[in-house]
Amino acid sequence: MSISIVIPAYNESRRIGKVIQSVSQYADEVLVIDDGSIDNTVNTAKEKGAVVIQQKHSGYLTTLKRGLSEAKNNIIITMDADGEHCASYIPSLISPIMSGNADLVMGIRSKVPRISERFITRLVNLKVKTGDACTGFRAIKKDLALRLKLNGVCTCGTLILESNFLEAKSVDVLIDTLPVDKPRKISWYHIKQVFYVISWLIKLSN
Repeated sequence: MSISIVIPAYNESRRIGKVIQSVSQYADEVLVIDDGSIDNTVNTAKEKGAVVIQQKHSGYLTTLKRGLSEAKNNIIITMDADGEHCASYIPSLISPIMSGNADLVMGIRSKVPRISERFITRLVNLKVKTGDACTGFRAIKKDLALRLKLNGVCTCGTLILESNFLEAKSVDVLIDTLPVDKPRKISWYHIKQVFYVISWLIKLSN
C-alpha cells in the first residue's frame, strides 16, 4: 500500500521544514495544506519537497478535510506541522492497516495535556475504547477518510465516533510527543465540540 502524509499548516515556517524532512522517508507523498499562512510556510514546504495546496484561512478542520480529499494514496497519515509528532512512529501506525486489522489507527499520547481533551476522551469511551480521542497523529484508510463528514469545530472525539458509526475498525498505538516551543492556549472551542460528541454518542446508542 502507498502512503500519503497530510500536514495542515498555518504560520509554521520555523518548524515545518524539519517535519517534512523527518517524514519523507516513510511517504510516497507529503501533502501540506496551507491555511492562508502569512509567513514563509509555503516556500519552506516547497523547498523541502512537499506538495503544497493553498487556501484562504479557514481553520484546522477545513484544512484537514481538504488534505484527506486531496491525498492520492490508500493510507493517509495525518500529523501536525509544529514538530510535536515523531515520524519514527509512522511504521507502527500503518502496521495495523497493512495487516488488515484496522481502518483507523489513533496515535495516543501517554499524557493528554488539556483537561478538555481528557474530558472528551472520557465521553468517547462510553461507546468506543481509546486512550486519546483528540490526537492529531493518525493513520486512516483513504476509503474511510472519503466517507467521513467530520462535522464539528475540530476532530476531537467525532472522528473516531463517526468512524465507528461507519463500522470501521479502530486501534490505538502508544506514541510519545516531542516538546514544542509554542504557547498552549485554552481550547474554549472544545465546549462546543462536546455537543457534537454527544450527538454521535446518541446516534451510536440508537
